[in-house]
Amino acid sequence: QVQLVESGGGWVQAGGSLRLSCAASGIIFRTEDMAWRRQPPGKQREWVAAITADGKDTYADSVKGRFFISRDNAKNTVYLQMDNLRPEDTAVYYCNTDPFPVGWVDGREYWGQGTQVTVSS
Repeated sequence: QVQLVESGGGWVQAGGSLRLSCAASGIIFRTEDMAWRRQPPGKQREWVAAITADGKDTYADSVKGRFFISRDNAKNTVYLQMDNLRPEDTAVYYCNTDPFPVGWVDGREYWGQGTQVTVSS
């Protein structure tokens, strides 16, 4: 049974930092490319950053230079370090496999509960 448990969100003032964590189970984590996505209020979910199984990272232009994705295969955990946060980063943040979420091929996508990040100006 797949589980993706995101944590580490919260409220922060603009310019602040947060570190998100996502603990995964039910997948062969070390072989999976992983990504963080976010859903701002009233908007569609969007891709933020990804890290390949061998550690290569990529970022959306909107977060490049401010966010940093990493992984610990021994802990089946992926992280997102978010620095210099802006109000437009306010969203619910989710982790999942990349480029497609778990279960996509079967038409039954699985998503964790996400973690809320709120950035005030």
